[in-house]
Amino acid sequence: MVNKNYTRYEASDRSYYALLRKGIHKQAVQADFSEIKIAHLDLIVAEITSNLDKYTNGGEVLCAVQGLGNDQYMEIIALDSGPGFNDLALMMGDGISSGSTLGHGLGSIKRMSDFFSIYSLKGWGTILVSRLYKTDARTENRRIVVRGIVVPKPPEKVSGDGFTYKFSERYFKLMLMDGLGHGPEANKAVEEAFSAFKLCPLHDPADIVRYMHPPLKKTRGGVGTVLVYDGQKDVYSILGVGNIASKIVGNTECKNIMPYNGIIGHNIPNTMTSHEIPAKDYKFIVMCSDGIKTRWDITKYPHIQRYDPIIIAAAIYKDFARHTDDMSVVIIKINKV
Repeated sequence: MVNKNYTRYEASDRSYYALLRKGIHKQAVQADFSEIKIAHLDLIVAEITSNLDKYTNGGEVLCAVQGLGNDQYMEIIALDSGPGFNDLALMMGDGISSGSTLGHGLGSIKRMSDFFSIYSLKGWGTILVSRLYKTDARTENRRIVVRGIVVPKPPEKVSGDGFTYKFSERYFKLMLMDGLGHGPEANKAVEEAFSAFKLCPLHDPADIVRYMHPPLKKTRGGVGTVLVYDGQKDVYSILGVGNIASKIVGNTECKNIMPYNGIIGHNIPNTMTSHEIPAKDYKFIVMCSDGIKTRWDITKYPHIQRYDPIIIAAAIYKDFARHTDDMSVVIIKINKV
């Protein structure tokens, strides 16, 4: 599985809304979604832009087609820094409005979505996520949930950041890679890393990085972090080279995982040892490229760990995205059985 970039749509003024709606509609058509799904999508986007216009000073909307096969879905993430809500449960009811409208917007978005989530803090703003699946026959892994946001540096169309992951009976493996620079050449480095990662049969993150190092010598190279979850031992192993920020998050603590200095494909340390961490002590692992400022703290968002990890990724993106570089934030959650 390889993630796909999100397209970022400016929504700071209603003059952008027509372009936004047209762009998202086009993405769904190109991905061969059904007419019914596209009709629902058009209505969802119309409601989102209406809410941004009426109740906020604008924001932005991210959209991407994610997943493969029966699990393919269109995801829309709307972010704003508006007044936020005091009582989300109340606002979801039909006929409830914080303005002089009929109050059907949020409820109708929820009904038309296959997945819907909203997170809001008074004075901070709101994140709304709507997901439409291509089919109803979904096979997503419920034990291990991976959500991430990758956005290219404006005005690039491809990103020099990316992440990919794979499953086996015992192991889950994920890599986040940031190719040097940005644009097509950085993207080539990431794609080369993806190919090597896919072929690598090894299970220790340090060995996986060493395996990827020679193929990346023909590219710009990049920085990256590899995570391996051993389902038999219930243990995370993680190792990074370069400035990928990785944190493991528990109920009461958040621990940084320090990477090694170096560039995969150019110079990596002769000796590297992976960090091993008992998975039972932590709920999430968060990885961010340097397009995301490192001074984020998940504890500033009350109760956010109860939400789908895409909400956590969106909150970090909302507050800490630089918008001057490629940027990526990835959340991994292992659900206990």
